Amino acid sequence: MPNTATVYQCPACTGPLRFAGDSGKLECAHCGNDYEPATIQALAADKERAAVAAEEPAWATAAAGSPWSDAEAAGLRVYNCPACGAEIICERSVAATSCAYCGNPAVVPKLLSGQLRPDYVLPFRLEKDAAMQALKAHYKGKKFLPKTFTAQNHMEEIRGVYVPFWLFDCNAEAAYCYRTTRVHSAQTAREIITTTEHYRVTRGGEIAFRRIPVDGSTKMPDAHMDSIEPFDYSDLHEFSTAFLPGYEAEIYDLSAEQSAPRANERIRESVESTVAATVQGYSSCAKEYGRLQLNENEVKYALLPVWMLHTRWQGKSYLFAMNGQTGKLIGDLPVDKRRVCAYFAGIAAPLAAAATAAVLLLGGGF
Repeated sequence: MPNTATVYQCPACTGPLRFAGDSGKLECAHCGNDYEPATIQALAADKERAAVAAEEPAWATAAAGSPWSDAEAAGLRVYNCPACGAEIICERSVAATSCAYCGNPAVVPKLLSGQLRPDYVLPFRLEKDAAMQALKAHYKGKKFLPKTFTAQNHMEEIRGVYVPFWLFDCNAEAAYCYRTTRVHSAQTAREIITTTEHYRVTRGGEIAFRRIPVDGSTKMPDAHMDSIEPFDYSDLHEFSTAFLPGYEAEIYDLSAEQSAPRANERIRESVESTVAATVQGYSSCAKEYGRLQLNENEVKYALLPVWMLHTRWQGKSYLFAMNGQTGKLIGDLPVDKRRVCAYFAGIAAPLAAAATAAVLLLGGGF
């Protein structure tokens, strides 16, 4: 059966290659040689073309005793590792992974070709150790974090994933009108006179937006993906599968059209806050109406680097995401309710004592 996956092996010793973010090269852990991505891409070009043309194996109907049901099999793909022949079983959205038997990185070129081919890839800069260090730093200084969490939580999974993102470009043409007031007060010998002036303030202009990222995967939590921004696009490369070995890569399951509302909402919020910030010097300001038109819209497809860290503590799961380029990390942490209560009790006690002293002082004055 022809292989629909391909592996990236060292030309010198056939050991598995892995893209190293710190060097920007593909490195062999066996012999120590390293290679430019363009060099390995050229050497693998024939393999990739053959893998794209190969027929994809189909799942047979689940027989009695099979570990996979029809529903489960429908969401999976099976490939033969070109290096050792073992079966690689993964979800249908996975375009790059590693063989569990020989460790060779496996890429499925068919999932990264044609309309599924990304325009860009942003390589990893930070390695797994950096993700672990960032997580430890994230724990520090958290007053309400249970003391046992750091010592007892178990790292279930650390995955370096190229997440599919849509990058939106547009020019926003905006026109807004605000109702504002200015309040003046003057005091005479007998009264205070307050004067309120009413104004209508208009603002208009154009704002250019470039490469607004919206993740195109339903598997990735949107809040985490939004929070690890921004990415530095100065290192953006034209897509090449040579940047993928050693990491996982997902293909999108949300189209650009399905992702556009999120991009539009981000643009709207950004425009409104930017324009509103120019209306200054008034006692009050309320938007009366606004018009926003998006022109010259363009969208590109890119794979961006994200470290996903999954820990378990006391039967609960905690998910963290780290920007694989900048190191920005986000995630939820447990809260020790007893420490919260103790903290606020410590604040309340001095306040109560101060209030009691004030009452006694005032009482002594009568």
